Amino acid sequence: MTTYAITGATGQLGGLAAGSLRAAGVDAADIVAIVRDEKKASTLSNMGVTVRVADYESPETLRTALAGVDRLLLVSGSEVGRRIPQHRNVIDAAKDAGVSLIAYTSMLRADTSTLALAQEHQATEKLLADSGIPTVLLRNGWYWENYLAGASAAIDSGNLYGSAGDGKVAGASRSDYADAAASALINAKGGEIYELAGSEHLTLADIADTLAKVSGRHVHYQDLAEADFAAALTSTGVPETFAKILADSDAGIARGELDSDSTDLESLAGHPSTPLADVLGGALSATGS
Repeated sequence: MTTYAITGATGQLGGLAAGSLRAAGVDAADIVAIVRDEKKASTLSNMGVTVRVADYESPETLRTALAGVDRLLLVSGSEVGRRIPQHRNVIDAAKDAGVSLIAYTSMLRADTSTLALAQEHQATEKLLADSGIPTVLLRNGWYWENYLAGASAAIDSGNLYGSAGDGKVAGASRSDYADAAASALINAKGGEIYELAGSEHLTLADIADTLAKVSGRHVHYQDLAEADFAAALTSTGVPETFAKILADSDAGIARGELDSDSTDLESLAGHPSTPLADVLGGALSATGS
């Protein structure tokens, strides 16, 4: 039997990917959830998967956690600025453990993207190429959930702020990307590159309209210069470094870097991408907003 492992399995994407593997017919006993904090893994344990504790910063724990694993879903780390050494540790441990395939959650058109967020993905893709391990690149587009953090503030104020101009986002839900990742992990041979994007192509003005529709309130998109948007984010408590990354991403949207006509996501996931209205509406209903 093939043993599948997922790093960052208590994270939002990793946890969903474990569920997607089960939904695709993989036995729970053949899934290894690699987590940093076992106390947060009760949902995974209740699913019946094997939980192993390891840390991206600790090669020894990673080698132990990957023992006997055939195929690995390397979910990119969440610590921007630390991801290259962390990913290197996982890749080296996978090589030592004899992992036969790695699927990596990269970024849409990472090889040509000029977004600040793409730099660590570009470096990781090179690490994977140099490792000699057969690799599948899952170049994920934007998550619709990225707009949830500011949704309540936008609804309350009536303004969604950004610096994306008329640029479009071909987003999808995390569950869509998780389904695609599970499919690739099960079926890929190695060497595949998937550009994963949703079928909706929305401007931030469209996103503001969607917020208005699901909330029943007026929401208007207010376009700002990139530096002004970063400053506005900082003024609301977003750390300056991350505010600049978010504003840079919006500038990338204006250049078309998060839009794509690729149908890889739907093909891999086996279903159409989830509409933004469903993601926002479901989340707002759950919080009573």
